[in-house]
Amino acid sequence: MPSRPSPTTARTRTGALLASVATLVSVGALHPAPAAAASAPAPSPHVTSAVLDLDGTGRTPVLHGQDRAYDTASIVKVDILAALLLRAQDAGRQLTAEERGRAEPMIERSDNTAANALWREIGQASGLAAANKRLGLTSTTGGPGVKWGLTRTTASDQIRLLRAVFDGDTTAKAGSATKSALNAKSRTYIRSLMGKVIAEQSWGVSAAGGSGGAWALKNGWLQRNTTGLWDVNSVGQVTVKGHRYLVAVLSNGSASMSDGVSLVERTARAAVA
Repeated sequence: MPSRPSPTTARTRTGALLASVATLVSVGALHPAPAAAASAPAPSPHVTSAVLDLDGTGRTPVLHGQDRAYDTASIVKVDILAALLLRAQDAGRQLTAEERGRAEPMIERSDNTAANALWREIGQASGLAAANKRLGLTSTTGGPGVKWGLTRTTASDQIRLLRAVFDGDTTAKAGSATKSALNAKSRTYIRSLMGKVIAEQSWGVSAAGGSGGAWALKNGWLQRNTTGLWDVNSVGQVTVKGHRYLVAVLSNGSASMSDGVSLVERTARAAVA
């Protein structure tokens, strides 16, 4: 897994994020805030985190904040890929070149066009629900129609998904340990893509690892078209002092994307500390 970006990369991250946001607005993935919303006082954001030390003695995640449901934005792309891989496993095949050509930019660059195609391929919300039942998720509901970014999930459920990907042959289900529905090749594939997220999207739970820490992650961000406020989420694995931690941070209600990123990173550092 890659290391934390260099100081030079970190200094340019804000500019890269703003450029990324501008691009998303131009293609309609995000919606600019209404003028009225911009002048209204913003409520305090909400944030929830969950963390599991894979190399510790306990197997129960530590939760900070209310385990409420949040919109996923693009972190659902990990779940979409897991569902796609389960379909391929069931058919006794590997992903096709076309599927890999969509899966890789979907995770590494958060490509929305690729996610649209794979969301349809897995059967949208019903297909996601079927996969999540096998993966041990209990509190995730797929978004309506083509709106995968409006999937609802909790921090605890994201830890369940991360365990299915990172925790060897076991995952949490109904309070007990069972074999992950994802086989070893599928888990390795997801981990490899999450470890190659482009530099300008490497913020989030990676902050918990500090400078030089190893990480694999997926982030999500979405501006609400009714309030102008931001949902900002980050999930993944970080390595700190030789321990591997699964970390999920979900938030909403930030006044800007940069505020949301800062909130997520502060929360991730505190959760691991």
